[in-house]
Amino acid sequence: MFEADVLDVAQQTSTGSLPQAQAVSELLSEAHRRYASHHDGAVADYIPVLAEADPNSFGLSLVTVDGAVHEAGDIEAAFSIQSISKAFVFALACEELGHERVHEVVGVNNTGLPFNSVMAIELNGGSPMNPMVNAGAIATTGLISAPSGEARWQRVQEGLSRFAGRELTLDETVYRSEAETNFRNRAIAKLLQSYGKLAIDPLETVDIYTRQCSLSVTAHDLAVMGATLADGGVNPLTGEQVVSAEVSRDTLSVLASCGMYERSGEWLFEIGLPAKSGVSGGIVAVSPGKGAVGAYSPLLDSAGNSERGQRACAYLSRALGLNLFASARSAHTLGASS
Repeated sequence: MFEADVLDVAQQTSTGSLPQAQAVSELLSEAHRRYASHHDGAVADYIPVLAEADPNSFGLSLVTVDGAVHEAGDIEAAFSIQSISKAFVFALACEELGHERVHEVVGVNNTGLPFNSVMAIELNGGSPMNPMVNAGAIATTGLISAPSGEARWQRVQEGLSRFAGRELTLDETVYRSEAETNFRNRAIAKLLQSYGKLAIDPLETVDIYTRQCSLSVTAHDLAVMGATLADGGVNPLTGEQVVSAEVSRDTLSVLASCGMYERSGEWLFEIGLPAKSGVSGGIVAVSPGKGAVGAYSPLLDSAGNSERGQRACAYLSRALGLNLFASARSAHTLGASS
């Protein structure tokens, strides 16, 4: 999955703390240098406006739970958040309705099928299998309570803005391009309605979902949003408690199992971090208690995940000891064996 030189990094202990700030900055810059010239993959074109992205653009940001910011490359490059929004809308729904209610409507198991699969719904008796694929995300957006569609959209936009620590705005060009081509999502929503999994108007729900995916972000924004989940729901830059620690835990659990589509198992095995990707080229990868990496590069693999972003996250996971499953022999056992 990743180049051999990713593996030459001396792995640190995930259960420890991050290195000193200067070392973090140097390693982030090294990750950018290593993969800036990597040109595998292709820019998404099934949404027409995404095909216009600069294939050379590459930005990395790492925000820690204490608010330190480390960045390299095209961190000012704006792009649509796309499927990464699914994670944060899921968190908003869980915060509002609770773990059990959301789980009744949306499952937490990987489909093993493409993110826009209709077959996955039919094979599961009409129930979305997880909130990180389109069916589950549309159902999750439909759970956000409000007196009207416009009010529901405002709640979603305001909630994601709180995660980012700034007002996120709609990219109207992306929204129009997606709204003109989202026939499959409309069909998915109507199928969910037929199974009783969508209580509000399906076309209205798809419109809100399309708008949430069209919010404009940067790699920095993704890192701040991920770091909010890493810090028990507290935005490390604003200090606001956006969601509870329990909701952050639930969201990261779903990201670990389903966030990278049908490559989620491979991602967790190789990199060991809850993460979410989007077809515009963004990735957010979260190390609980430490911080989060936000990456942007629009060259995608066949599953719709950023090629450079994946490699950079793999490098940083090993170099900074971010992997959830990495550990070193404890001082207690070392003493007992001597």
